[in-house]
Amino acid sequence: MLDALKDELLSQVNAASDLAALEEVRVTALGKKGRITGFMKELGGLSPDERRERGQQLNALKDEIAAAIDARKADLARAHLEARLKAERIDVTLPVRPETEGRIHPISQTIDEMVAIFAEMGFSVAEGPDVEDDFHNFTALNFPPGHPARDMHDTFYLPDAGDKKMLLRTHTSPVQVRTMLNKKPPIRVIAPGRTYRSDYDMTHTPMFHQIEGLVIDEATNMGHLKGCLVEFCRAFFDVDDLPLRFRPSFFPFTEPSAEVDIGCSRKGGELKLGNYGDWLEILGCGMVHPNVLEACGIDSTKYQGFAFGMGIERVAMLKYGIPDLRTFFEADLRWLKHYGFVPLDVPSMAQGLTR
Repeated sequence: MLDALKDELLSQVNAASDLAALEEVRVTALGKKGRITGFMKELGGLSPDERRERGQQLNALKDEIAAAIDARKADLARAHLEARLKAERIDVTLPVRPETEGRIHPISQTIDEMVAIFAEMGFSVAEGPDVEDDFHNFTALNFPPGHPARDMHDTFYLPDAGDKKMLLRTHTSPVQVRTMLNKKPPIRVIAPGRTYRSDYDMTHTPMFHQIEGLVIDEATNMGHLKGCLVEFCRAFFDVDDLPLRFRPSFFPFTEPSAEVDIGCSRKGGELKLGNYGDWLEILGCGMVHPNVLEACGIDSTKYQGFAFGMGIERVAMLKYGIPDLRTFFEADLRWLKHYGFVPLDVPSMAQGLTR
């Protein structure tokens, strides 16, 4: 009789299609008025030997049915969860708004344009860490102790890390240092990347982007530097006769040093680039200082070279008419939709920088 009851109850357990039906089977078998419970109540009318044997059989049946119910419950719960997950699935690869189309940020676009131009001149891209030490950021670049650029008000210093004073790099020149330390001349690299300085207003932000160039060999001179920058500026701003003016200046890491102006016009409150008789400063450059070469293990009596650097936001603002530097970092989708670029239009000298 108990074998038939077991087969019947197991069949009902396996046939339960949901948790509610399974609970009904459990109550029917093991509840206060359940069928197994009813047999348990009859044990009192049996002899001791019969009660012991019958009790063992009923307990074994009760345990087997309870285990079958638990197993079936786990299967139904898992199936219920899978069905719910399938019904509530969201395709995160779809845009949140049907009309939204991605745009390349002007900074990324400008970097790609610069890389495309300098690649045609034989430059390769070099990279380095944002967190630097004092040697790579200042000492190797001929910054003397006590130089204003080392002051706390201009540089983000990090907590002491043993013997090294760590900081967020204030320019991408440390990439030049690392390149010279790890590579023998001839060297021809550009180093785009983030830089950090303690400043914030309409024309300054605590984090901004720079691109720097470095050429080291045995014959490079100031004429090569001028030719390189003239070709770059005319290609980047797409002005064939864009004039450049080199003014004497001072930087610790170059000698001689110069600041470069490009021709422009400010008539009527509108800035136009070209041969209009006015000037606008855009970058600094010069011949690499012998002290920098020696600090990087390069023989300054044999090798020389030039270096230059410019702010990427600054030239992007000039080229694309963006009035406020801070808007580059405000994550405004309306601004990005207006100033952004179509993702698949990759800049190249063959097909054009912007389309």
